[in-house]
Amino acid sequence: MNDADYIARLCERLDLPGIIDMHTHFMPHSVLRKVWAYFDAAGEMAGRPWPITYREDEPVRLKILRDFGVRAFTSLVYPHKPEMAAWLNTWTAEFAANTPDCLHTATFYPEPGAETYVAEAIAAGARIFKVHIQVGDFDPRAPHLRPVWGLLEDSGVPALVHCGSGPIPGNHTGPEPITELLRRHPRLRLIIAHMGTPEYSEFLDLATEYDGVHLDTTMVWTDFTEADAPYPPNERPRLLDLGDRILFGSDFPNIPYPYGHSLFALERLELGTEWLRGVCYGNAARMFAIDT
Repeated sequence: MNDADYIARLCERLDLPGIIDMHTHFMPHSVLRKVWAYFDAAGEMAGRPWPITYREDEPVRLKILRDFGVRAFTSLVYPHKPEMAAWLNTWTAEFAANTPDCLHTATFYPEPGAETYVAEAIAAGARIFKVHIQVGDFDPRAPHLRPVWGLLEDSGVPALVHCGSGPIPGNHTGPEPITELLRRHPRLRLIIAHMGTPEYSEFLDLATEYDGVHLDTTMVWTDFTEADAPYPPNERPRLLDLGDRILFGSDFPNIPYPYGHSLFALERLELGTEWLRGVCYGNAARMFAIDT
């Protein structure tokens, strides 16, 4: 059975109109080319190959997602240096305007002017921000970001944050910086990418303590991740407790396996139909007011 057929049957079994994928990457081609080069070199950095399964032109990638039944998705972009974020935000705003099923995405970097361009992105309709602490190599508690987090806290616009130490630890990854950030801004709506891999338990603790903390499933429980950073079996009951704050993510197109495996990895957890319905669609539909 091919991926499209598997996903269609899964949605039929779950009585869902499709899938909402909170963790997909669409970005300027020049930037995406460099991202792919990074993953091409991942064998040296992570100790194993990381082939890009969906290395296609943008129109083809959009068609693939839609053929998989993905009803809404994101254009997660992230700067790795100053004076890049505002330009990326211009690109994502145009992409969202031309791609109605993509949630208008934005980003930021700790630099002078960040408060201004984040405020402008929110006013322009940005619905989610992407923050990549590992690639950006910055502390989320940096002084330039204090007013930015305040804007997000007051607006309620969530930030999807790669803050776990996988696949390679960074200078500012791990739960400690995010824990302090939430103490300063307890009403922040954060989506912890990759369930916080590999610090699963610590980020579950934060989700338990703070109602605004959500987690995305990106790459977790797949054969690829289980081989290197397995999810602790004793933490599975907490997945049920926090079931309304877990969102499906794939990392499309930068995944080293077929898209359907991301969903099969969730299904084989055997956490029940209602849990799976919420993770695959309902939780994100409610969070982003997506018409069901």
